[in-house]
Amino acid sequence: MLFDEIEKASDALWNLLLGVLDKATLTLGDNRKVDFSATMVFLTSNLGAAEMNSLVSPCLGFHAPSTEDGACNSQLSARISGLGVAAARRKFTPEFINRLDKIVVFKALGPEELRRIIDIELDLVRERIRSAAGSKPFLIKIGDSAKEFLLAEGTDFRYGARHLKRAIERLLVQPLSNLMASGQIRSGDRIHVSHDGASSRLSFGRDMDAAQAWGVSRRAA
Repeated sequence: MLFDEIEKASDALWNLLLGVLDKATLTLGDNRKVDFSATMVFLTSNLGAAEMNSLVSPCLGFHAPSTEDGACNSQLSARISGLGVAAARRKFTPEFINRLDKIVVFKALGPEELRRIIDIELDLVRERIRSAAGSKPFLIKIGDSAKEFLLAEGTDFRYGARHLKRAIERLLVQPLSNLMASGQIRSGDRIHVSHDGASSRLSFGRDMDAAQAWGVSRRAA
């Protein structure tokens, strides 16, 4: 059972949850009892978000942490975790907090986690290509330079990978769709996607003809 943004609920709901979290039982108005002993209850919250954002994006000109800061990130994650727990304790009553088995504050995504996420998203793109192309899809190989470019465009320390899907759609899927619609990509082709490091677009080329490459700018996409 999931209660999203629990801090926005009324006090009445919190009081109902006291019995569920304590004895795994909810007593209804007609005195019937509902058993929650086999239920896992998850409560999500954005409490402390403003304080956390002030750490990630300081307003006085201090260095803003990045995903490459290493040891600095571990210290920052500990401070963010403390802020989240403190905000929850200010909002909820002690008896409510004491009935929670665990308070988890999500850490900022690091480089390793972001690379795993982009691999998952790109696998979904490949699956879309296979489904759309039928029995003879084209093959697509996305180089490390292209992945790094997509990560740079779709992620940051503050929001993590929240915008990555949109960046992949804008910079990879839409240009591929344009190339397919214009007949430049056909069934059975082997397409290599790369980025030269100084461009604002990805490059698309056939493995059978490495000299031929296409690029679609962000502005055009």
